[in-house]
Amino acid sequence: MSEKPVFSGIVCEFNPLHYGHLHLLQTARRFSDAVICVMSGNWVQRGEPAILSKFARAKAAVACGADLVAELPLPWACAGAEKFAFGAVSLLESLGCIQSLWFGSECGDVTEITKTAQLLCSQAFSDKISPYLKQGVSFAAARQMAVASICGEKAARLLVSPNNILGIEYCKALYRLQSSMIPKTIQRVGSGHDCDVDYRTERILSASQLRKMIQNGQDLANFLPQDSYTVIQEEMKQGRCPANLLRLERAILAKLRLLDKQQLATLPDISEGLENRLYQSIQKAQTLDELYEMTKSKRYSHARIRRLVMAAFLNIPNEVPHVPPYFRILAMNHTGREFLRTAASSSRISLVSRSKDFAQCSEEAQQLFQLEQQATDLFALSLPIPPACGWDCWQGIQILS
Repeated sequence: MSEKPVFSGIVCEFNPLHYGHLHLLQTARRFSDAVICVMSGNWVQRGEPAILSKFARAKAAVACGADLVAELPLPWACAGAEKFAFGAVSLLESLGCIQSLWFGSECGDVTEITKTAQLLCSQAFSDKISPYLKQGVSFAAARQMAVASICGEKAARLLVSPNNILGIEYCKALYRLQSSMIPKTIQRVGSGHDCDVDYRTERILSASQLRKMIQNGQDLANFLPQDSYTVIQEEMKQGRCPANLLRLERAILAKLRLLDKQQLATLPDISEGLENRLYQSIQKAQTLDELYEMTKSKRYSHARIRRLVMAAFLNIPNEVPHVPPYFRILAMNHTGREFLRTAASSSRISLVSRSKDFAQCSEEAQQLFQLEQQATDLFALSLPIPPACGWDCWQGIQILS
């Protein structure tokens, strides 16, 4: 490393790691001595299991250019964009030595993203959005309308695209944490989320398209970086890919049928009597898709309902620490190991590389890790050949050369 090393952070899911992700890693690498990723664990923001385990995805990330991958704990990983971003950015900030935060966006303009983020943190925005919400408008639509009324339609259009939205949430988190990390964005490349494409002409597919191809048994050799493809092939041979929520469907429905309205009312991100609507759907639904369709509305998105269902199934508590209380390493290389020496002297939270390290952590960190272990054991049942219980403990940190 150079005399004054530059460390960069990336928030990710890598579900799976594709050419767009590789482009982001390579760009951050050109300006950094080490690239540190905070990645969702086995359950992701969509309210479903990742296509392959966090251990495999972390291995692929280091093979493709990351130097160290740490886990975003479950309550933040399986949450809406604001909480997801705040938890991940706070982990990077807590290390005390990350200078830059890199992310992809549809607009590719960090100035516009930063301006919009600061607007969303202002009192003027709060005053504007409140009347729309009281009219029963969904939060996403109300947010766009409020921004348009303050800054015009151009600024509001930033809030239509998913990567722009996440980028804005990252910048909001930096602003609220009063972080010195500098946001940097590159323009997202490849096909958009959930778009139909001609696989013969488009090389850079979205993660959602790639997941469908994996589930359908299609060959991904032409659509994934070689190292990412190799990891997926290895996991398939071991029966650890692809994860499929349908393997857990009856178990999830059974768990939901045991809950009353009062228990549903304690789920994270539930409000305005949504527990009543969810309860009624649970009584009638025979499949998860039916449950989602019965419960969603103009005000309550499909993704929000999926996250509520997963929160109930995984016992995600409503009350968690404001920020994640530990930094758990999943995989790293030699450069990542060198980075840890720097982080050890500046970090404000516990750095954890082995499960037994949690014995030295705070009680709230130990409770969260117990939740993570249970979630991993349930994730295992979504795989073709489920690993035994305790996977989170016996799978050690992966060190790549």
